[in-house]
Amino acid sequence: MRYDIGMTSELITPVKTFLHDLQNRICQILEQEDGLAKFAEETWQHHSGGGGISRVIENGAVIEKGGVNFSHVEGCELPKAATDKRPELANASFQALGVSLVIHPQNPYVPTAHLNVRCIIVEKAGKPPIWWFGGGFDMTPYYGFEEDCVHWHQMAKAACAPFGEDIYPKFKKWCDQYFYLKHRDEPRGIGGLFFDDLNEWDFDQCFAFMQNVGNHFIKAYQPIVARRKNHAYGGLERDFQLYRRGRYVEFNLLYDRGTHFGLQSGGRTESILMSLPPQVTWRYNWQPERGTREAELYETFLVAREWV
Repeated sequence: MRYDIGMTSELITPVKTFLHDLQNRICQILEQEDGLAKFAEETWQHHSGGGGISRVIENGAVIEKGGVNFSHVEGCELPKAATDKRPELANASFQALGVSLVIHPQNPYVPTAHLNVRCIIVEKAGKPPIWWFGGGFDMTPYYGFEEDCVHWHQMAKAACAPFGEDIYPKFKKWCDQYFYLKHRDEPRGIGGLFFDDLNEWDFDQCFAFMQNVGNHFIKAYQPIVARRKNHAYGGLERDFQLYRRGRYVEFNLLYDRGTHFGLQSGGRTESILMSLPPQVTWRYNWQPERGTREAELYETFLVAREWV
């Protein structure tokens, strides 16, 4: 469904309101779960219009580093990350709204988690606006727990359930394929949901789906954090966590469309790269010893499988 140009602001307002509220709710729950650190907030302006609110939490009791960012930026030309798939939209003005977060925990038994929900509206002279939604959430454990992975995917499935039985399998598969490190021939984590260019339903239904994904993220993540944050660990587990974080860095810099879109559109670099962990290590040709919990991650959790 397409709308007249005069209705663009009418479309954006409820999306922006929801995203502000989502950012607030997630930050509040994460602060409660951490119990020590608080989010520091910084507002910023985009050079071509709009801006955002960046919130970063560091050196907490649970969260070593995390960011929950809201952005609403405007531009006169879509970045290459968008026009590669939609060359007909070259030289079109756009507005992009979204909330993006990455949480890097201190405890290796608490997984890293990522959420992004976004809406893009494009206008080209003489033509009605075009819009689409995208986003999803995925989880990257360092030590695998079956019940955590099942719960994560139960919440992903619940987010999709009102929109059709085929939605979760479709977007779960898309997530598995998207968050895959081709140069390593391994997945980044245990997946979740990923969708992009969503406009096959009308605007209200697509927006409702994006809201459901955003709302189910904290239902998926908070119980896992609560279960694992007091798990005892030592230097071995911490070293493995830092090693596995290297995979996260590699994916975000090499493949992540959101990172590329932000940098290519002249976005705020500090906010875009808040997804990177504070500490990370690389080892040359390292392999885990057979029979260890580290090997179990590769053998049992970083494999294609159905969790629910």
